[in-house]
Amino acid sequence: MAEQDYLTVTQLTTYLKRKFDFDPYLQRVYLTGELSNFRLRPNSHQYFSLKDDHAKISAIMFKSAFQKLKFVPETGMKVQLVGRIGLYEASGSYQIYVERMEPDGVGALYQAYEQLKEKLAGEGLFQQNKRELPKYPQRIAVITSQSGAVIRDIITTSQRRDPKVQLVLFPAVVQGDQAANSLVQRLEQVYQQNDFDTIIIGRGGGSLEDLWPFNEEIVARTMARSPIPIISSVGHETDTTIADLVADVRAATPTAAAELATPQLSEVLTEIAQDRVRLQRSFQKILRIAQQQLQRQQQSFLFQHPERLYQGYTQQLDLLQQRFLRAGQTYLQQKQGQVQQTGQRLQQLNPKTRLATNQVQVTNLQQRLIRAMATTLQQRRQQVQTQMGNLDQLSPLRTLNRGYSYNTTTTGQPLRQVADFQIDQQFEVHLTDGIVRAKVLKKEQANDNK
Repeated sequence: MAEQDYLTVTQLTTYLKRKFDFDPYLQRVYLTGELSNFRLRPNSHQYFSLKDDHAKISAIMFKSAFQKLKFVPETGMKVQLVGRIGLYEASGSYQIYVERMEPDGVGALYQAYEQLKEKLAGEGLFQQNKRELPKYPQRIAVITSQSGAVIRDIITTSQRRDPKVQLVLFPAVVQGDQAANSLVQRLEQVYQQNDFDTIIIGRGGGSLEDLWPFNEEIVARTMARSPIPIISSVGHETDTTIADLVADVRAATPTAAAELATPQLSEVLTEIAQDRVRLQRSFQKILRIAQQQLQRQQQSFLFQHPERLYQGYTQQLDLLQQRFLRAGQTYLQQKQGQVQQTGQRLQQLNPKTRLATNQVQVTNLQQRLIRAMATTLQQRRQQVQTQMGNLDQLSPLRTLNRGYSYNTTTTGQPLRQVADFQIDQQFEVHLTDGIVRAKVLKKEQANDNK
């Protein structure tokens, strides 16, 4: 075969890719299988595989499609995919580009609900301390739709039970894509005002999709950090949302929520009347017991002879006074003796006596000092004379007086040896009475034959 009959790998791959791209049966493919090699990449495209017992296909789900999922895929999960088949030229492998994904046999919303429920339960969000509702609230915040039957039921029930309670409606979107953000905004608004005793949040019944805003994580976490007790009333009695699990109290219906939030005024008045009767009876009983105790005290021996109460104390007081006087006298005598001893010691330590003694000592020391100075001065003079005699014996002038002299250069450098002299060099001869300037004519070394 000729060389032009051979295809390059790129040419073959491009041809096969066009086959995949233009095949109408591969533009929308419905697959079911088990997820494999799935590793969640936050805020990115997802790469994984779909397999069954005999085959496996690579899959890619772009970021825009993955963000629409209501559940988190996991390895081993059976799913249903919708997408198109294409060929990736770089590796020459075919793969499915996933557009939609749902759990196989379980709805996506239900799967997302179970996953979020398990996640928040693991964090302890449902087990946190549930607060008791105020028994006599003054202001109640209601977060729901302003046009639904929920607010009407809450108003009717609350006014019937406790007409003085004040209801404040915070209208919110309770269905659709904007509902979760609307609920969060209304909750934050109530938190900021911080003048409510209770919060009621909810809506009427509906499908799982209709109730889904109350299953959103952002709503659950906002409710969990509420400083005010929350009553959740979402859907019917058989419906249980994430909001119901996070709330302090769950009500089956809006009417039940209003009953939980407000006291029955007639029952409160009945309880007050009963408490009044019990209080009167208790007070009468306490008063009767106190009167009986007073009568017994009045009839007692000590009450009739009260002086007996303090006779013993009076005698004890007399004894203590006597002891106090004796102790005071003894203490005073001790202090007087100490004063006398201190006076004697002070007399012995009189400054005048010490001053006279010290003056005598100073006079003696002065005389001793003068004698010592005279002796020392005489000794120093003798030492100086002796040293002067020694210096005179060693004086060069005495040597010169005996007929000796010494020689120096004209600059004053001493000349001690023959080697220090140079022919025709001028030098100075120092004698007893002056200096003679001379000139070297000839040099001769001692023991030299020249």
